[in-house]
Amino acid sequence: MLDVTLIILCAGNSSRFEHKAKKQWLRIENEPLWLNVTKKLATYANFQKIIVTSSQNELLYMKNFSDDYCFIEGGKTRQESIINSLKEVNTSYVMISDVARACIPKSVITDLLENRNNADCIVPTLNVSDTVIYDENTINRDNVKLIQTPQLSNTKVLKDSLKTSIEHTDDSSAIKANNGTVKYIQGSSKSKKLTFGNELDELSCLKAPSNNFFTGTGFDIHQFEDDKEMYLGGIKLPTDYGFKAHSDGDVLIHSIIDALLGAAGAGDIGEFFPDTDEQYKGIDSKILLEKIVEFIYNVGYEIVNIDLTIIAQKPKINPHKQEIKSSISKLLGIEKQFVNIKATTAEKMGFIGRNEGVAVQSIATLKYYNWIK
Repeated sequence: MLDVTLIILCAGNSSRFEHKAKKQWLRIENEPLWLNVTKKLATYANFQKIIVTSSQNELLYMKNFSDDYCFIEGGKTRQESIINSLKEVNTSYVMISDVARACIPKSVITDLLENRNNADCIVPTLNVSDTVIYDENTINRDNVKLIQTPQLSNTKVLKDSLKTSIEHTDDSSAIKANNGTVKYIQGSSKSKKLTFGNELDELSCLKAPSNNFFTGTGFDIHQFEDDKEMYLGGIKLPTDYGFKAHSDGDVLIHSIIDALLGAAGAGDIGEFFPDTDEQYKGIDSKILLEKIVEFIYNVGYEIVNIDLTIIAQKPKINPHKQEIKSSISKLLGIEKQFVNIKATTAEKMGFIGRNEGVAVQSIATLKYYNWIK
């Protein structure tokens, strides 16, 4: 086994990426890009440990995909993510790659490893074939190199080099600024970086997402509380009672959230918004749903439709159906025709039949975001 740890950086927010999903969550058949890239690089060498970084709100979800890697919460910057990851590194060398470089050939990994004793940092580069202008002056293109990742560094040297307030855009810059040595090797044009999204057409190693559909169910139930406003589906209903709950108690929205999370395999509402957290006390449930919808799109899904069953003796649902449908369609970012609401009573049985509360069951259908179209 190599005395090398591989780190895959996946904690970015894809702010420049012109697609609904984050780049690391684009599906390659049924695998998110980060997993596809990590698996591929893992076959190129016998790394002692593989670390994958994640943003805070995606860390638990990412852990659902594999038990083979160490998952670490990243930082706000690339450098912070590296510093967090290095705390888990005990090998002499560390290879760091950005998930945005999805089609790295094995030859680049092999060359990096073969040169690991030749400098503090080994860096793949590309020569520049076009004329280069810097500050309106033509400069010698033979002196210009395009830096790529992954880069292979001496772990101790890299750790020491990052003990600075200066933000470096790559590992070699930090090591060089700390008087370390850097060796440049030949990179590959196949290691093109996915930044804006238009590069996808050039990344031939990536297969289209599968056409699978994913279904999740949600169920929530709340009893009534007098002298409280009632919100159902984000709509205020004309009653003198509401729902007893830590938040505003919108039982319909809570049910939808669980259905969406279920379809994505992402747990339940309590994992995202625990009722022990005071920041959610009395919160508008529309805010919670907006956060979950953002999460669903970020991790590579699209919402197909939602089907709701409201079980209530009171209040009467039919007069408010259209308004609730409009509210939910807007919150989910889908057309109104893809939101269905069914209302029924409990035939005066049980606590619902005794006019003590309301229950809602939801079914949500998702599909992978199609980045090919």
